[in-house]
Amino acid sequence: MARTEQVLVLEPQHELKFRGPFTDVVTATLKLTNPTERNVCFKVKTTAPRRYCVRPNSGIIDAKNSVNVSVMLQPFDYDPNEKSKHKFMVQSMLAPYDMTDMEGVWKEAKPEELMDSKLRCAFEMPLENDKTHESESNKTVSSSTSSVKTELSSLPKSSSASWMTGRGRRSWRSASGCRWRC
Repeated sequence: MARTEQVLVLEPQHELKFRGPFTDVVTATLKLTNPTERNVCFKVKTTAPRRYCVRPNSGIIDAKNSVNVSVMLQPFDYDPNEKSKHKFMVQSMLAPYDMTDMEGVWKEAKPEELMDSKLRCAFEMPLENDKTHESESNKTVSSSTSSVKTELSSLPKSSSASWMTGRGRRSWRSASGCRWRC
């Protein structure tokens, strides 16, 4: 049976960009918009849960409303030759009219009720002459929720809850509300 198409509108659609330097927390914002007449439950999963803090990492988006999700990348030693393999998945489903327990709703959800969208992560370092200006603006970005410029690229659609890589399956884990200090 075919999966239901995602009802949420994601901004950005395909890629979260994190702009260095990566010596402090770097934040990207993911805007989730619910254009429907029904409330929608969502949760955010990632292939690298120890590297990111996501707030909120789950919730309900009221009909015709939006939620800004802050995705905070933990500081790390950036290697420009290493391509990021980190990915995020936004899972969603229409909220039942009689919903009382969100955790129970996810446990009892049928596969055909679930919708998902996947995003890649991209890491960018500022140009040499931008370093002074960028380090100041990154302090602002890491302490507040702000939009990040996006570059759209196409992703293959997949109905599975895992992402295929050259090394085999990569499992999705719920994104942390925070396991480390942000």
